[in-house]
Amino acid sequence: MAFKLAFASNAMKRYSLDEAIDLVADAGYQGIEILLDPPHAFPPHVKDADIKRWREKLKKRGLAVSNCNAFMLYGIEGCHRPSWCERDPRRRALRVEHTRQCLHLASKLGSPTISTEPGGPIDPGVTRKQAADWFEEGLRSVLPDAEKAGVRLCIEPEPGLLIEHGSEYEEFIQRFAGDKVADRWLGLNFDVGHFYCVGDDPAVMAAQFKGRTHHIQIEDIAKDRVHFHLVPGDGAIDFDRFFMNLRATKYEGWITVELYTFEHKAVEVAQRAREFLAKYVS
Repeated sequence: MAFKLAFASNAMKRYSLDEAIDLVADAGYQGIEILLDPPHAFPPHVKDADIKRWREKLKKRGLAVSNCNAFMLYGIEGCHRPSWCERDPRRRALRVEHTRQCLHLASKLGSPTISTEPGGPIDPGVTRKQAADWFEEGLRSVLPDAEKAGVRLCIEPEPGLLIEHGSEYEEFIQRFAGDKVADRWLGLNFDVGHFYCVGDDPAVMAAQFKGRTHHIQIEDIAKDRVHFHLVPGDGAIDFDRFFMNLRATKYEGWITVELYTFEHKAVEVAQRAREFLAKYVS
């Protein structure tokens, strides 16, 4: 069983999205993850003509959209802020509205999923329960948009944020047990390096989340587990075990290489990553 391999445009912020599409196609990928943030496709800046042009270029270059990245929010403030867990409800509303817009834009771009932050940083004086309650409230408010857009909203556990570990994701997602809309339109964005950073074994996580992983982001991490994305093969992750377990799950979604840490040589790392991963995805 072959996997579908894509490259994330957030490594190509020195280029326009039009240029990034060409560069990803030239590097031999089947798909591209589109950054829904400046300088690529921040929803308030996107016009119908842009969508039409991008879709035509994607078709011409034979690329599909693997995922739309709605995690970062430099268009308003920064990578993690405003988050789902802000103490100020007006700031939480900014994240909610951004996600709502991203879901509908992703639908127009032909993406099956968007990825979002896992609750954001917890402010001093805010309990984990309160942060999780706010996160749940925000997600519930946008699930009707996910259903209408036909795009799954995927939570991406990340070091230092509300949800880091696989066990924390499991605990949080139980809040939606029995909710048919959430079961269909809410899910997991599995970032291989993020799980490794916090001490979870990506190979074990692949088996644990069988049938519940809806998009995968992949990168390598150094042995010290510091959160810095490396080209697959340059770090300490055991990709042999990870792909063996992933293949056993019969995963059929996208695997997107995410190397935003290498803007200065994005084309080079895109090519190197594809060459390294070829033996696993074919």
